[in-house]
Amino acid sequence: MKKRLRDYGIKIGVLTPGLHNAITDVKGIKVGHVTLNNDSNGCARTGVSAIIPHSENIYKNNCAAAIYVHNGYGKAMGIAQVQELGYIETPIMLTNTLNIGKVSDGLIEYLLRENPDLRSVNTIIGECNDSKLNEIEQRFVSQDDSILALECAKDGFLQEGNVGGGTGMVAFGYKGGIGTSSRVINLDNKSYTVGSLVQANFGKRENLVIDGIPVGQLLENDEAEHDGSGSIVMIIATDAPFDNRQLYRIAKRASMGLARTGSIASHGSGDFVIAFSTTNRKSKDAKNEITKSIMAEDGASMYEFFKAAVEATEEAIINALFAAETMTGRDQTTIKALPKDKVLSIIKNYRYNISK
Repeated sequence: MKKRLRDYGIKIGVLTPGLHNAITDVKGIKVGHVTLNNDSNGCARTGVSAIIPHSENIYKNNCAAAIYVHNGYGKAMGIAQVQELGYIETPIMLTNTLNIGKVSDGLIEYLLRENPDLRSVNTIIGECNDSKLNEIEQRFVSQDDSILALECAKDGFLQEGNVGGGTGMVAFGYKGGIGTSSRVINLDNKSYTVGSLVQANFGKRENLVIDGIPVGQLLENDEAEHDGSGSIVMIIATDAPFDNRQLYRIAKRASMGLARTGSIASHGSGDFVIAFSTTNRKSKDAKNEITKSIMAEDGASMYEFFKAAVEATEEAIINALFAAETMTGRDQTTIKALPKDKVLSIIKNYRYNISK
């Protein structure tokens, strides 16, 4: 098993992670990846990831949700209806820019199997551009790949780095990809979890910050080259019963976790946050026009959830970097993995020097 950030003694923030330090620490969530890394019919360095909010029929049992667009240079699908109605009615899928349509087709086919009377649906698809390593114009991801990612989704420990939608991604000039983290909050004798999962494909090496340390500047002789364009999709999940308005507030804080890693949300970077609650649901089969909903109160307790979103997102991004491996792709382009030995040495020496 690959070492993650905390395995090296680096602990971002002050809150405690969940059991797996992953978005799947939020009960009911499952994540599936299909990875395409081959040269059988062109240079495929891509894939698709699925985030399933709960085990029930999500088309009929929607989750309260919000989408925050930090920088709109992106092609995410399904934003308008979530902003209007405040719920998601499908799993969330992540892939590359040119495969959004095919992934959406696969998701619709998957939903039709359980809902044969389906006549309209708002699929939620996030994307980043992996054309640095992947022959993106070949559109390798198929409808079947999308369905398989949904079918193989599981809870518990998750793969990170070069998997699923993160297969061909580049972050801070190094190999990027999928990363995840979580935080547990205890309020009024109850425990709540906030989980983050990211598809990281952004940033310049010189801007990289890890746990407050300007690692990118101290790697000044490293070979990583990238113009800083790209995108990131951040998924925030919680079992706390928040509504759309509250989830939007939490989603905005995820972008602060992004900023803490060194992102400046460059012109060519699409930065999207999708936040949802697994507890606050709406049934399409409800008979009454007026229904009661459970909702957490605003107030001082929101501080803890804001902090959890910031910390979990920051750590998820760095986990993606630590898990990703060197990859050679189209036109023999090689994107190297983060030089972890150098990074760990920088962190150790920086902390030592500061404390003197």
